[in-house]
Amino acid sequence: MQNGPVEVDFEVYADFPNYKSGVYQHVSGALLGGHAVRLLGWGEENNVPYWLIANSWNSDWGDNGYFKIVRGKNECGIENDVNAGIPKTKY
Repeated sequence: MQNGPVEVDFEVYADFPNYKSGVYQHVSGALLGGHAVRLLGWGEENNVPYWLIANSWNSDWGDNGYFKIVRGKNECGIENDVNAGIPKTKY
């Protein structure tokens, strides 16, 4: 992420608010709605590629306010709506 984080939107399901650690993948529960978050980077955990995301719910939620979600499979529609500003080349 050469020019900084981007904003992504995704669908939140009933199992997401209970996330604590690991790489999130929707398993069960109804759709609760949409949510916008900040995508900071990517990695791999136990051979599972993930996006590293900062949530806005507070540092008591998830993994100190962050979560990982499966990358490359458009999990919960997270790869559908990516938004970023255009960085200036000259100031």
